[in-house]
Amino acid sequence: MVNHSSPVGFFLLGFSEHPQLEKILFVVVLCSYLLTLLGNTLILLLSTLDPRLHSPMYFFLSNLSFLDLCFTTTCVPQMLVNLWGPTKTISFLGCSVQLFIFMLLGTTECILLTVMAFDRYVAVCQPLHYATIIHPRLCRQLAAVAWAIGLAQSIVQVPPTLRLPFCPHRQIDDFLCEVPSLIRLSCGDTTFNEIQLAVAGVIFLLVPLSLILVSYGAIARAVLRTNTSKGRRKAFGTCSSHLIVVTLFYSSVIAVYLQPKNPYAQERGKFFGLFYAVGTPSLNPLVYTLRNKEVKRAFWRLLGKDRDSGES
Repeated sequence: MVNHSSPVGFFLLGFSEHPQLEKILFVVVLCSYLLTLLGNTLILLLSTLDPRLHSPMYFFLSNLSFLDLCFTTTCVPQMLVNLWGPTKTISFLGCSVQLFIFMLLGTTECILLTVMAFDRYVAVCQPLHYATIIHPRLCRQLAAVAWAIGLAQSIVQVPPTLRLPFCPHRQIDDFLCEVPSLIRLSCGDTTFNEIQLAVAGVIFLLVPLSLILVSYGAIARAVLRTNTSKGRRKAFGTCSSHLIVVTLFYSSVIAVYLQPKNPYAQERGKFFGLFYAVGTPSLNPLVYTLRNKEVKRAFWRLLGKDRDSGES
């Protein structure tokens, strides 16, 4: 039960008990990954090349897009290999790197989404002071803090998880190396790791989500006080995309990291884990581009077709 054999790696079971489902998932995951690469790369290009998108909102959005690109690239190639062929192994080093980067990026996204909610709160509730409060230096500082917190959390959480005495079968009942899955693989005492995971869940999931909800509560009150329907539509359009992304991300992550201990929840958690690792990064660009006229206009300008005059 000790970790002497861990360098030979682990078996990622995924949905190996349903081989007919794996080929379907391979196609879905591959299409989602290509969509993630295309959509997020496009947002990064538009946010960088179009001067009209050089604003705090799109600065944070470009950080989110870069994060999503890294997030999926960390796990999807290995996932595709395991879904397509009979070999479903991952080396101990590969699992360690995947776990470290996945934890870093996941925590960073939790903080970054909270920062984006604060940006929307100031834009709607303090519009006259927005440029003074959300200035470029503060944007860079907030983004740096989000990445630093993600790095710190990964440094704290990952080493104790990898030092667990894993069971000899080394079968991870998941698609990728995640803390809950590796804790379940351990044959030793995991009390400290479970407490550490629970504390991290409160600090990096529930607290940021509470702050986001408080921000949107204030935004809702400000919108209801707006006298004109045009002002309400503008405020709603400003915040709705971010709120959709928050809902997709947090609902799936909470279902994975704060799920009860039973086989049904564990099986359901695999679907939610697949969704937040593959689905949300591919949906985020669609949410922001399809619902955002500024991004669509920037896209046409990039193609040399300025359609500003054609849209209201």
